[in-house]
Amino acid sequence: MLTRRRFLTITAASAVCRASATRAHWQGRALGADVTLRLGGAADPVGRTWRKVARTLAQVEDHFSLHIDSELARLNAHGRLAWPSDDMRALINLSNTLHGATNGAFDPTVQPLWRAISRGQDPGPARLGTGWEKVLFSDREIVLQPGMALTFNGIAQGLAADKLAALLRGEGFDDVLIDAGEIQALGRHGADDWQAGIATPQGRILRRVALRDRALATSSPMGTRIGLGQPHILHPDGRPPLWQTVSVSAPSAALADALSTAFCLMPRAEIDATLARFPGVRMEYLG
Repeated sequence: MLTRRRFLTITAASAVCRASATRAHWQGRALGADVTLRLGGAADPVGRTWRKVARTLAQVEDHFSLHIDSELARLNAHGRLAWPSDDMRALINLSNTLHGATNGAFDPTVQPLWRAISRGQDPGPARLGTGWEKVLFSDREIVLQPGMALTFNGIAQGLAADKLAALLRGEGFDDVLIDAGEIQALGRHGADDWQAGIATPQGRILRRVALRDRALATSSPMGTRIGLGQPHILHPDGRPPLWQTVSVSAPSAALADALSTAFCLMPRAEIDATLARFPGVRMEYLG
């Protein structure tokens, strides 16, 4: 399952801001992806807003990056994390809900399997360390069994978009389009809804979607290949992806992010059953 085409590493200090009387456009690099914010509404963007954006993205990195001394990296290294942050607890609980709702297709324990395949190693031993049911968690502690490791690359990118949306709404922006790998749209683009394209890994637009107060996430298993050319979205039991491109919209970018990833591994009947459990979620493209 999980590991995404890219993750977020903060370089937001090099961001560029261009403002006008009615719109502001912020560009930067954050969490391994290009980040673009298009802002509107009653508030005038100021440097303080951009600094808050950078801090928010840095906090997500500090919690969930696999490449720095983050909360997640410490959990994976030691098998135990005491007093996890609010963001960590939120993703653990949401992951638990989604694991059940997707019949196990969403499973953050695939990190050892992903690592073995990417290194060209036999995935069999690594598969023994997978299984969400082996993760023990409470508000006070998260405990992994020996050989286990987690990745939130299939959901943390969406969380970052959600947190930016909440921040900018609090700053007084009524119309916002956030593109941080997953798209989160607040309000409208003038008289129209925001428009987002669903594209193949090669960049061919498959369809366009109108968004207002809604998020969109798209997953393509072959968008990134690991090891000897295998798709980067993995199931713990080794089953291959069933779809080339999956796009989901939802009120939350984290929810859209996770479901678009899991749906790549699920037959249509199971996808429809999962959608019925989340009335605010829509399948925008499946093919």
